[in-house]
Amino acid sequence: MKVLVTGGAGFIGSNLCEHLLAHDYEVVCLDNFITGKIENLLPLLNQYPVTFKLIVGDIRNISDCQKAVEGVDYVLHEAALGSVPRSVKDPVTTNDVNIGGFLNMLIAARDAGVKRLIYAASSSTYGDSKSLPKVEEVIGKPLSPYAITKYVNELYADVFARTYHMDCIGLRYFNVFGRRQDPFGVYAAVIPLFVKKLMAHESPVINGDGEYSRDFTYIDNVVQMNMLAMTSTNPEAVNQVYNTAFGERTTLNQLVGYLKEFLSEFDTEIAKVEVVHGPNRVGDIPHSLACIDKAKRLLHYNPQYSMRDGLKEAIKWYWENI
Repeated sequence: MKVLVTGGAGFIGSNLCEHLLAHDYEVVCLDNFITGKIENLLPLLNQYPVTFKLIVGDIRNISDCQKAVEGVDYVLHEAALGSVPRSVKDPVTTNDVNIGGFLNMLIAARDAGVKRLIYAASSSTYGDSKSLPKVEEVIGKPLSPYAITKYVNELYADVFARTYHMDCIGLRYFNVFGRRQDPFGVYAAVIPLFVKKLMAHESPVINGDGEYSRDFTYIDNVVQMNMLAMTSTNPEAVNQVYNTAFGERTTLNQLVGYLKEFLSEFDTEIAKVEVVHGPNRVGDIPHSLACIDKAKRLLHYNPQYSMRDGLKEAIKWYWENI
């Protein structure tokens, strides 16, 4: 089988490429390297010169999308501009990439006769909904331009499924973390950012009082979900949206405690680093906790890594690679 991974040079995308190649899939990666890194792909390009192809292109260009889907059986669509703060600062570019680019991919996949498109949705779609845990059928109003774009992806996928009889599955990612997540970007996610700060003996800044909570999800659980969504033969499982998480809530204060605990095994001085509190961030959801019953029932999802177990693995990777 031949699989296209858009955004394959990014954090999640490169992990998907690696897993697919290791399991004898032929893989095409489409990336423009705005946020992805060639360093994530070089070992794969060297190890799999026959079965791995890199296309440097942009999902905002329909011709690049059409080129990338040639002969492809499945699409794992990870390409997007992430980050709530980035979308608040520049909603136009976020919209162009996340909505315009997504529509291009749907059209290209439709016209190429792709068997199934699995796309990265987001827990930000739950918006101002206060219900916990989050169930797929109950959402609120989006709180950021980024959240709007991710919700529109779900709407477009549903329309294409109904109108053009495409197979589409959306995965609402909940705060994914793990190896290759960049700690150096302007919009770095909280875990790699805090790890980098603590390793440098600098104080991490928590937005608010630290009691906001997240369902932090280790990368290997996300890879499992993508593979299940791609290979499922259950007709009920298709044209659905699924929470992709572990189903466990952790506050930011607890997170810092775990990071100090695990990093102190490598450097005891890290335990002494103080935490600084700043203002709450615009567009942030206070609490996030996923119900994963639907994914368990329809896709037989069984996440292998709790937040703590995944964090231990991630810390080892960061200690060796930062």
